[in-house]
Amino acid sequence: MTYAERDSIRKVIRDFEETGVVDEVLVINNNAETGTSEEVGKTGAREVLETRQGYGYAIRRGLRDSTGDLVVLAEPDGTFLADDIIKLLAFSDECEVVLGTRTTREMIWEGANMDWFLKWGNWAVAKFVEVSFNTSHLSDIGCTYRLLDRNTANRFAEEMTVGGSHAGPEMLMLTIASGAKFVEIPVNYLPRVGTSSVTGNRITAFFLGLRMIALILRFRLGRARTS
Repeated sequence: MTYAERDSIRKVIRDFEETGVVDEVLVINNNAETGTSEEVGKTGAREVLETRQGYGYAIRRGLRDSTGDLVVLAEPDGTFLADDIIKLLAFSDECEVVLGTRTTREMIWEGANMDWFLKWGNWAVAKFVEVSFNTSHLSDIGCTYRLLDRNTANRFAEEMTVGGSHAGPEMLMLTIASGAKFVEIPVNYLPRVGTSSVTGNRITAFFLGLRMIALILRFRLGRARTS
């Protein structure tokens, strides 16, 4: 999904194409800045427009329009290594969902947007989920880089309701509710090309974290009422 990644998207697409394991790259144009489509057009990627503004809306469109047996989500801002897709694939036979985590110190590159505030904030909310639902190990609530099998992708496309930037935790809640097997693995986290409109500002990131916690609490309380 792309909004403000014109300067990085062509290289990111080509990096994924060059891994040799990707059958199709699907770009969800979420009202992206001028010139983005031209950059995508220089690659072999397929572009789809999602006019409803928001991270969650873009993800849902991508899940609906993707065709592969396995679907990998990633932002085209240069923060993720395409070659790390091999790590995700390594667990795809055992798990329906494979999550990346950006909080492993040795894999956070110099200059990456993962200071103490973002690192420990993502870690704390992830641990809140892990403890609340007694899940597998979790250390990053906000990492987009993840793999879903086809059935999970189809289910998320139908069941997701969040259109904004806190759609990632909703996917995790749906994973937990379904009983799907999932695992979290460390991925490289690189400096972003350009500035993020969400995590580039601590105040914005703080309030995003509060929305994530509120969503998790609603889900937890809902499960408690039905148990």
